[in-house]
Amino acid sequence: MSIFMRKPLARILAEQEHAGGTTLPRVLTRSNLVLLGVGAVVGTGIFVLTGQAAAAHAGPAIVISMVMAGLVSALAALCYSEFASSVPLAGSAYTYAYATLGEFIAWVIGWDLILEYALGAATVAVGWSGNFVTLLRQFGISFPAALSAAPGTVVAVPGGEVTAVVNLPAVIITILVTALLVIGIKESAAVNNAVVVIKVSVVLLVIAAGAVFFNADNFTPFFPPNTGTFGEYGVSGVFRGAAVIFFAYIGFDAVSTSAQEAKNPQRDMPFGIIGSLLICTILYVLVSAAMISLVPYQAMKNEPAPLVVAVESAERAAAGTSWAAPMAVLRILVTLGALAGLTSVMLVMMMAQPRIFLAMSRDGLLPPWAGRIHPRFRTPHLTTVLTGVVVALSAAFTSIGTLGNLVNIGTLLAFVIVAIGIIFLRRREPDMPRPFKVPFVPWVPALSAVFSVVLMASLPWESWKRLLIWMAIGIVLYFVYGYRWSKLRASSDRRGLIEGEAYP
Repeated sequence: MSIFMRKPLARILAEQEHAGGTTLPRVLTRSNLVLLGVGAVVGTGIFVLTGQAAAAHAGPAIVISMVMAGLVSALAALCYSEFASSVPLAGSAYTYAYATLGEFIAWVIGWDLILEYALGAATVAVGWSGNFVTLLRQFGISFPAALSAAPGTVVAVPGGEVTAVVNLPAVIITILVTALLVIGIKESAAVNNAVVVIKVSVVLLVIAAGAVFFNADNFTPFFPPNTGTFGEYGVSGVFRGAAVIFFAYIGFDAVSTSAQEAKNPQRDMPFGIIGSLLICTILYVLVSAAMISLVPYQAMKNEPAPLVVAVESAERAAAGTSWAAPMAVLRILVTLGALAGLTSVMLVMMMAQPRIFLAMSRDGLLPPWAGRIHPRFRTPHLTTVLTGVVVALSAAFTSIGTLGNLVNIGTLLAFVIVAIGIIFLRRREPDMPRPFKVPFVPWVPALSAVFSVVLMASLPWESWKRLLIWMAIGIVLYFVYGYRWSKLRASSDRRGLIEGEAYP
């Protein structure tokens, strides 16, 4: 049997109707979905990576990088919205690929999504740790430097430097988020809603501070001259900056993994995906400009909490004025907002990953235990705990730069596959009901795929090498387990379908 055998939408939807005890409750409203998207997107990008990317790659032109990354995400969001409204089930890009491009591609995308969600959450956990240590320092509390970063990381301390051995705060926050997700999606969404209000309010205050203390000198030159190395300022630096901060936009697609828990997915999923991305893009462009306005981009290099550094600069500028006290308060609020914001990002990403496992388990590509639902909490508890363990270990022993680049390239690959899937599905099932349609097919999805590939090409070779190794491991696992235990393949064998034909 062909490894590219497709699983038609009719069967996917029929299986959901008879899922029985593995059905997830539909409790998420339209506003929940928008806030889940905002909760996932407004986080590490604003509070950590934006300043670092400006310092290392784009300079003040990080604003252009933000717009570029937002454009690529917007094109992908349109594709995700059509799929999410037409196939309102857990699984996101994995399920879409199974229906359009076949089982093997579905496995590849499912395996790839682990890079996006599990390692994405680990990246955020490392950022959370940096802001947590900063908050403690603001209150005069010193956290052991050796326990605050990945092994081998040199941490500056008063009077010298310390080499870290483990990132303990990142492990602790991962355990707490995992426990909350096991308890239930409704409770998790309620926590996320409250956190989103807090962090968006803080971001708006920073934007206001950037306007009050606007410094045009920090924007000159807008395009710092290239150093002679690709990605270090100049035009290539803008592209590298867009690829690096692309992580900032990751999260809107996580909304699509919750389609099976939405009350009215056909109507609300596109609203949640596109609405959250639009809100976040506007916030990102404004806050990146505010950050550069408050502090020279060079001052944010390798800073674990660059937004706090920017506000501290504004606080110094306000010394002796009526703005001094408000800026001191804002400095504390920004750190608290960063912690809240990063927590909500982890919440959404770690919620998405187990639902990918759930969908793959239902298809037989993963063992049955991966699809079990807790009898009381109605959550995929076993895979949630597994995700928590993977995230905790990754965050404890890996640097934020390595994790971030892996997540970026994995997500861009998912975007490419989803865009191609839209084109294939329009041709194969032109009459399928589509509550939301991508305009100008095939041009819009084709542009989405091309732009995603361009950003992938802007990432370092090390990221490509790790992606290829990860994919090689996944392909071996598919042929060792998934190919042998595929339910679609078993059904096709019984019915005697010809090779490559879709199961009706």
